[in-house]
Amino acid sequence: MKELVVSKRIARLVDYIPSGAYLADIGSDHAYLPCYAAMKGHIVGAIAGEINEGPYRSAQETVKQYKLEKVIEVRRGNGLNVITSDDQVDAVVIAGMGGELIRTILEEGKHKLNPRMTLILQPNVGEKRLREWLEQEQWWITDEEILEEEGHIYEVLIAKRHAFTPARLSLEDLWFGPYLRQHSSAIFKKKWQAELQKRRRVLASLANAQNADEVKEKRKALEKEIALIEEVIT
Repeated sequence: MKELVVSKRIARLVDYIPSGAYLADIGSDHAYLPCYAAMKGHIVGAIAGEINEGPYRSAQETVKQYKLEKVIEVRRGNGLNVITSDDQVDAVVIAGMGGELIRTILEEGKHKLNPRMTLILQPNVGEKRLREWLEQEQWWITDEEILEEEGHIYEVLIAKRHAFTPARLSLEDLWFGPYLRQHSSAIFKKKWQAELQKRRRVLASLANAQNADEVKEKRKALEKEIALIEEVIT
């Protein structure tokens, strides 16, 4: 059988799944992630969840192609609704979408989550909003990674439940990640240099705008964000 070759992003997400876990991959698309995890012997079983007909059929085809029907069950449903009370899910992956959408999926399906689970989240944008939800719901970030592939920069957030309550995340932690900003890698700096330039361009475009209250407030917000980014990356 032909080997399944996946992107660096998917391979790294699989690395964060606890060994021997039963996985729920939400928004599985072609089901490459659970198939790759199964073929590597990393999981004992998986649910590949998809809401849309096209990706749902694609996931079924991938699972069938690699003869993994006994290991991976493809289910059609909205978000975490594909998980039932009988499933012994240990790890949940939600990846490849905006942080706001991931937050919505988690919020709407939080009754499906339990303390033994590991959340492996990969937002394309909107990481701050996702970190805010995790802290609010007492899912503590235990690890983070930032990586670049084919011109795109991705952040990975790992969250778990603890019996204790860690210190609250600072504003800098919410924006930049409690672990990412400590390491301040070259990719981290590259991302935030680009974000800094975006904000500077927007601020410059407002220079000749009318001094309406909403414009003034937007300028103030941008100036605060620029100062915060400059402080962290320098």
